[in-house]
Amino acid sequence: QVQLVESGGGLVQAGGSLRLSCAASGVTFNINTMRWYRQAPGKQRELVAVSGGGGRTDYADSVKGRFTISRVNAKNTVYLQMNSLKPEDTAVYYCNVPAQFLLPATYWGQGTQVTVSS
Repeated sequence: QVQLVESGGGLVQAGGSLRLSCAASGVTFNINTMRWYRQAPGKQRELVAVSGGGGRTDYADSVKGRFTISRVNAKNTVYLQMNSLKPEDTAVYYCNVPAQFLLPATYWGQGTQVTVSS
């Protein structure tokens, strides 16, 4: 079992920055890939950023150059630094650990609200 707890959401003006954190606990030594998703009202949940093995990262086109995913393995924590925020970034952001080698289940955090005002 893996538990994920997000923090760092809030209200920010357009052009501002926020940093989200996701702390994993439980059986964490098998975790290789961690992801951030978001879901805006009335829209499907979308993948925002991926942190994989070997320092690999990947981003949705809509956030490239503005968001940065990073992690501190010793703390079992992944971060999402969000700069130059836009109103369309408003969503609930979720941390995700997908099923992967030696970890057959998918885990989600409870989500943290990010609201960007214009």
